[in-house]
Amino acid sequence: MSYARLVPPDPLEALPRLPSWVTSGRAESLTDMAFQAGAALSHLHIWLARDEVPRELLRQRLALQAAERCVMDAGRPERTSDIRDEVHLLRAGEQPGPAGAVFLTWSHMIRRPISVGSLSKALPMLEAEQIAEHLDAGQGAPIARATQILEAVMGTRPRETMAARLLADAALAQALGWTHVVPLLSIGLPRKALRGEGGELISACYEAVWRSSQVIVQMSDDLARRAAKLQAVAPKLRSKGADQAVQLLLTRDAISPTVSMAGIMSDRSARRFCDRLLELGIARELTGRDAFRIYGV
Repeated sequence: MSYARLVPPDPLEALPRLPSWVTSGRAESLTDMAFQAGAALSHLHIWLARDEVPRELLRQRLALQAAERCVMDAGRPERTSDIRDEVHLLRAGEQPGPAGAVFLTWSHMIRRPISVGSLSKALPMLEAEQIAEHLDAGQGAPIARATQILEAVMGTRPRETMAARLLADAALAQALGWTHVVPLLSIGLPRKALRGEGGELISACYEAVWRSSQVIVQMSDDLARRAAKLQAVAPKLRSKGADQAVQLLLTRDAISPTVSMAGIMSDRSARRFCDRLLELGIARELTGRDAFRIYGV
């Protein structure tokens, strides 16, 4: 008698998928938009609570997208690949350009629990008291509260779009009981929407949360599966410093073998380590270059 091999169930497959009435985008009124945004946000909340999701890596990946939005707000030409290069190829003692500095601000912020102190360090143009006042100003449901803060900051500081985006997302996260910023509004709101007011702005924020929640759920699913593959193969990676290198890949948007892994492995060993993960289908090379390569899960 033979028996079928038992395959362990995939814990991520057990999570329900968003129904078509949420993802269709057929909202015809502000009430419908609010309902769809809330449904998508609730689904995201469940996903972010899963231990399988590498949350710090996810937030780092989202920080890069939020930085790109802020750079676009400023009318600068850098996009994701340029910003990633600018930061991940920095050597000790070097300073990034304006676009890289924006990414580092987001990157540092999403690593720390939300507090007036952490926001003050990220937004030196605002006093701690001003930040506290903004966070306390919003009222009502989470998205409405974040929208009020966004409108208040843009009303008094129309050029500080990064401050407005970051504070709005911090307020949204606080209202949802999250400990860290997840840049939902920041990656979903186009520049022109920041100038809106009242019903126009709340409508744009509902749509941004609806769209961003779906994007982040998909990204969470992908990163969870990639992280699981990396953790499964990690015990077989016998390079000296492999454990530290794996941890970097699980918590950073990307790594450079010669920069990020300096002090962990020699340059040659680091390149061989990353190329091995590439061969195994665990890591991806993110630049398409033959030199100064950058890897991520």
